[in-house]
Amino acid sequence: MTHLFFEKPILNSPYDYPSQHWELDESGQPTQKIIPSRRRAEFITPIPKPKKHKAQHAQAELDIGEEVSTEDQQYHSTIINGVRAEVDKWRTISNPSDWGVTPETARLLQHWRYHAFSGVRPFFCQVEAIETAIWLMEVAPHKGKAAQKFVEHLQNANEDANPGIMRLALKLATGAGKTTVMAMLIAWQTINAVRHPSSKKYTRGFLLVAPGLTIKDRLRVLLPNDVDSYYKTRELIPSDMMGELEKCKIVITNYHAFKLRERIDISKGGRQLLQGRGGEALDTLETEGQMIQRVMPELMGLKNVMVINDEAHHCYQEKPLKFEDLEDLKGDDKKEAEENNEAARLWINGIKAVQRQLGLNRVIDLSATPFFLRGSGYVEGTLFPWTMSDFSLMDAIECGIVKLPRVPVADNIPGAEVPIFRNLWANISKDMPKKGRGKAQGLDPLKLPTKLQTALSALYGHYEKTFALWQIEGLRVPPCFIVVCR
Repeated sequence: MTHLFFEKPILNSPYDYPSQHWELDESGQPTQKIIPSRRRAEFITPIPKPKKHKAQHAQAELDIGEEVSTEDQQYHSTIINGVRAEVDKWRTISNPSDWGVTPETARLLQHWRYHAFSGVRPFFCQVEAIETAIWLMEVAPHKGKAAQKFVEHLQNANEDANPGIMRLALKLATGAGKTTVMAMLIAWQTINAVRHPSSKKYTRGFLLVAPGLTIKDRLRVLLPNDVDSYYKTRELIPSDMMGELEKCKIVITNYHAFKLRERIDISKGGRQLLQGRGGEALDTLETEGQMIQRVMPELMGLKNVMVINDEAHHCYQEKPLKFEDLEDLKGDDKKEAEENNEAARLWINGIKAVQRQLGLNRVIDLSATPFFLRGSGYVEGTLFPWTMSDFSLMDAIECGIVKLPRVPVADNIPGAEVPIFRNLWANISKDMPKKGRGKAQGLDPLKLPTKLQTALSALYGHYEKTFALWQIEGLRVPPCFIVVCR
């Protein structure tokens, strides 16, 4: 049997509405049949079956596509598909005056959809993401019951999970260009805020929160005056609107900055001396207001700030864990859950502080995986219920936007029930060095666990063959070999 999906997965242009997709069976396996329509939003992942599996239970643990197939997920799929259908109908309206948006928004939509870009052009999935946000915030509230039910779903989902904060999650596969969507959001909000200063729908103040320094640095392109600004280098707005855009205030930070810092540099002994025996503990931490002043001084004069979360799956309001859930978490899993919750708590509490001190317009979450993490109090892998748009990994593969991940399926260790490579970490974690990266001077890369070396060699063998074929064809850019680690 041929494996056309794995040999030629690309079916659609990245710039046009997806018109066909590969059919998957109930277990997420490609049937090799092409369906002449867009794929519905469903939470399944096509993981090839192993060529050897003596124990059914072992395979069940490895089928990633089955981890999130719950009734809740099916309900969220219905919501997302419903919003997509409404946005599809709205997109086909030819007269901009009938779109139900401001003239500024209509101008930007026309630019993103039809402008003759001289260089990099927005992907369809990027335009669809901003269209979804615009439809929900500008169009749906005035569209009648059919549209209002989605607005109410969003409100109810946030009331349950994020009381007092209105969040909207846009799901885009890694590599689909979330940064471009952020730029579109900033342009849409700022230009409308400047031209409609009395409206509370729009803002020109933005707090961009990332999980780490690397991502934070990458987001510089969202600053209008940056030398590599996307608004100029990628022609993301009409040139005559740059004047309004430059009136925006943008702060880019990482969530760690929300942690209250010590105001006084004092030693432990000095603290005990000042406190005295039996005295009250010294309160030397900065206040919430001082933290806001430190992290985002540029936004202090503004109200109604919009927060944009990058890799937003790290930010959630945890639910208290039940005793039986705590009992299920042990060792590394328990430690991982505690670290997840500590990070999520700091992040969401920082946003709450912004709400109290400055006021929030809305929180926009961007992530390829807006799912609750282990230990959050929710079932691991449950989609954030305020997710209203989804361009999945499968969509991105079929549109030629991202690479096709490879998962080992063949036998590699005689007598094993399931190919070891399919769950490599579980088989090598005990043999890996315990030292952290900062203490790794004495570690020898040639003394890696045999199973790990074998796995790398097997996967690299495929890359090596591809490399040779590309050279024969005269391709100047080599194929890319990426190893994804735990």
